[in-house]
Amino acid sequence: MWKLLKIELFKIFSRPRTFISFGAIAALVGIIQFGLKLDGDSYIEFMLRDVSVSLDVEGKVLNGYLICFIVLQLLLVHVPLLITIVAGDLISGEANMGTLRLLLTKPVSRTEVILAKFGAAAIYTLILLVWMAILALFVSLLIFGSGDMLNLKADYIVQLKSFDIMWRYLAAFGFAAIAMLTVAALGFFLSIFAENSIGPIVATMSIIIVCTILSTLDIPVFNAIKPFLFTTHMIGWKGFFDVRVTADNEAIIGSVQNLNRVLQAAGILVLHIIGFLVASIWVFKKKDILS
Repeated sequence: MWKLLKIELFKIFSRPRTFISFGAIAALVGIIQFGLKLDGDSYIEFMLRDVSVSLDVEGKVLNGYLICFIVLQLLLVHVPLLITIVAGDLISGEANMGTLRLLLTKPVSRTEVILAKFGAAAIYTLILLVWMAILALFVSLLIFGSGDMLNLKADYIVQLKSFDIMWRYLAAFGFAAIAMLTVAALGFFLSIFAENSIGPIVATMSIIIVCTILSTLDIPVFNAIKPFLFTTHMIGWKGFFDVRVTADNEAIIGSVQNLNRVLQAAGILVLHIIGFLVASIWVFKKKDILS
């Protein structure tokens, strides 16, 4: 199993197109950092326009922690496409090249093949998120410095102390990993039904777009299905930046306002991953491999 996993990792990282994702993330994060470095004060003024009249904000607002939060909100919408490019190609790509049938002649079970390929996709996804964390968080801290973080909500502001932030980002990236693994599992599942990678990639992104629209539409008829859509829970990482407050409206250090809701969202995503993986094994074991 371990040997098979290493082979699959070699296949992924030996393809030049795999590194397009790392380059794309570096470019996008760099553009955001460059823009905010040049004109960040105007952006902060725009963010605080509704509260600046009644609230006097002092100190350095635009710091590395806030930059990372902005980057996550902007880029986690696009990262699924970068993940699907690899996950949607793992089975369909081999079918297209005619090597899938040859692979199954080896003394390994189809279940082992699926687990090894999905394991390789999961490792690729995690490495991509670590790369994003390094650029979005640690490089931003080097460029913009650290400090307290302001998280603007619709009708209030959450102020997080600098010493109470890092663990929240570790938890947020951990949650993001679960969300992106859900996308990888979906793309991987769809790749079993195709003999070229374009179909699974387009189908995965189409499903994500449709489900995202259904998750965000405030229409009563769709409320019943929203809890079952994985896209409804993919932004649950933001919950780590909401804190509970005392009766005097003071933030409770180390607290999360709706921790149960965040954990429930993570649990639902994990169930989706398991469901897609089990379905992948079941379909692949029954599939008649002709190529």
